[in-house]
Amino acid sequence: MNVSACDLKRQYEQYAGEYEAKALEVLRGGWYVLGREVSAFEDAFAAYVGAKYCVSLASGLDALWIAFRLLGVGAGDEVLVSANAYIACVMGITINGATPVFVEPDEFDNIDAARLEAAISPKTKAILAVHLYGQACDMRAVTAVAARHGLLVVEDCAQSHGSTFEGRMLGTFGAVGCFSFYPTKGLGAFGDGGAIVTDDPELARRFRTYRNYGSNVHYHNEVVGTNSRLDELQAGLLNVKLGHLDAINQERRALANAYLNGIRNPLVRLPEVRPGAVSTWHQFVVHTQARDALADYLRNNGVGTGIHYPIPPHLSDAYAYLGHKRGAFPIAEQYAAEVLSLPMFNGMTGEEQAYVIDRINAFKG
Repeated sequence: MNVSACDLKRQYEQYAGEYEAKALEVLRGGWYVLGREVSAFEDAFAAYVGAKYCVSLASGLDALWIAFRLLGVGAGDEVLVSANAYIACVMGITINGATPVFVEPDEFDNIDAARLEAAISPKTKAILAVHLYGQACDMRAVTAVAARHGLLVVEDCAQSHGSTFEGRMLGTFGAVGCFSFYPTKGLGAFGDGGAIVTDDPELARRFRTYRNYGSNVHYHNEVVGTNSRLDELQAGLLNVKLGHLDAINQERRALANAYLNGIRNPLVRLPEVRPGAVSTWHQFVVHTQARDALADYLRNNGVGTGIHYPIPPHLSDAYAYLGHKRGAFPIAEQYAAEVLSLPMFNGMTGEEQAYVIDRINAFKG
């Protein structure tokens, strides 16, 4: 049997008729940028998350760097971020000239809130809480630290559409929640897309202006902005998928529970969900000191896997200028050497998952 790490076509097939009808509706409508589909999606997604405003953008990275820019984070400022986060999170900081200050992850693969205060300096302006793998950061602790030190909180929810902490949707704890709609995400489009959510009406107005060349009225430019707009076709398709998002997430939780109940290999450490949190399981990430051997073994048995992520940002060539050497963040570096993402996609069959579980349980190292 062959089981891919991710099969996006399966989810498309689940709702193919609705997607195709919406695509034709948009194409035949004759309006393709900043029209009614975008407005409808922004209203619906804000309501789903529990925020007052949603401003859609061209990508999740745009959501991050635009958020920091309009929040006034720039050269001379520092932003705390998890040392095992995806490098795009860090790019959202450095595009604006600010400096990332890395903080080790906790046992739930997210920023260790107990280490935040030790990383704060007079230059610290914000905390970027990255909810990796669909798991939640400890937002009670993160926001408490931020309040004590007068820091902004920005949430990266690229992998956590619909995840909650203490009954509250992620993306609503900080000044801004940033989302990606890249196709692999829980609420994935059929191309790139992103959004910012906020409860601040003035901030939302500024985001809308900035995304459209700094203009609210055609050819009247208030600021030097950018071009970062979710197109009508993607917005329409996201409107369709948003109506199924709870079912999509529930299916992923069922897949995760099957893994948690079925994998019984002492060489493999299963993921845990933080108390008070509900995960959407963007990835099902195990830890094992035999990661490369297990990945090779599974591949040889027809099972695809992924590594999220093999190189922590502080060791990437892109951030060599920060001067961090191997050993600077040993927990993040350990995680990079041992994390393995198992097949996790909507439409995965019970037979396929049972095969993956059997192969993992048979692995001897």
